[in-house]
Amino acid sequence: MTPLLEVRDLAKHYPVKSGIVVARQVGTVRAVDGVSFAVNRGETLALVGESGCGKSTTARLALRLIEPSAGSIHFDGRDVTRIGGAALRALRRRAQIVFQDPYASLNPRLNVGDAIAEPMAVHGIGNAASRRARVEELLGLVGLAPFHAARFPHEFSGGQRQRIGIARALSMQPELIVCDEPVSALDVSIQAQVVNLLKDLQRRFGLAYLFIAHDLAVVKHVADRVAVMYLGRIVEVASKRALFAAPRHPYTRALLAAIPHPDPERRGRVTPLGGDVPSPMAIPPGCRFHTRCPAVQAICREQDPALRPLADGHQVACHLAETLPEAVSDTGAGFAPAAARRLALFAKARAAV
Repeated sequence: MTPLLEVRDLAKHYPVKSGIVVARQVGTVRAVDGVSFAVNRGETLALVGESGCGKSTTARLALRLIEPSAGSIHFDGRDVTRIGGAALRALRRRAQIVFQDPYASLNPRLNVGDAIAEPMAVHGIGNAASRRARVEELLGLVGLAPFHAARFPHEFSGGQRQRIGIARALSMQPELIVCDEPVSALDVSIQAQVVNLLKDLQRRFGLAYLFIAHDLAVVKHVADRVAVMYLGRIVEVASKRALFAAPRHPYTRALLAAIPHPDPERRGRVTPLGGDVPSPMAIPPGCRFHTRCPAVQAICREQDPALRPLADGHQVACHLAETLPEAVSDTGAGFAPAAARRLALFAKARAAV
């Protein structure tokens, strides 16, 4: 089956220049450096990692919001890396994005109805009356009322603004939505509501999600597969079940260990990941993670490991993947307590309907 979205060896390098009169290039920031992954129809692929590892840049590259330095992007089997004009505009209707900051992603001069209808007006969909009707329908889908269309963004909470952003993304009836950390700017008591909304919309419309996150606790509840990113590269890809049960990369294990746990007796077991993330202007030789890896060996400092298959779709970029001791699975880790309780209430309410 052809993936809905497939990126191959995608890269984005930014030149660093110095000089007042005559600027000359003194370095290169390798924000994304050879990333490959695929998103199938109706599934959620989560792209996770620490802040600054290149997740959001990858998301924008996949939608051609910024131009790649190298690599290719295939949407529904078609290479869209070099298309433009009407062809690129048509792609925009099939792939949308929900931005991270709900306070900055909405135009404060437009009321909610105009903000949601704007993409339809740009693409020439319907007339004014049909767009108003569509706006009311979309507001209902995301849990808001029709009268909210006349209000402005500053009159809403962060969670409500993110719902408006989701409604705007749905206005084009897309097949793929890129969710760029859609809950990271929200209070934990609101995160579960937005996660449940995204899952409900996916079931209803068959949407595919590229879900960007740095919090594996959220990913555990929303993803089908997980790709772990470090310093511009993907270091592990697996199904959610396999990744949480048996992570094979030391960096993935460190991220899993950092998930907050409601049990006080387990909180003290977390060993923080040591060291600092190397600069993307000065990427270390060999494995990019070797400067912080607790299991580092000589080969790690010399050879850059390729992303290779292990079994059942599990891929890892680590020389020691087969020899690392088994990780201790902690199935109780998840949302912070307040969000976990709210998630359980929403799940119970949906089951009763």
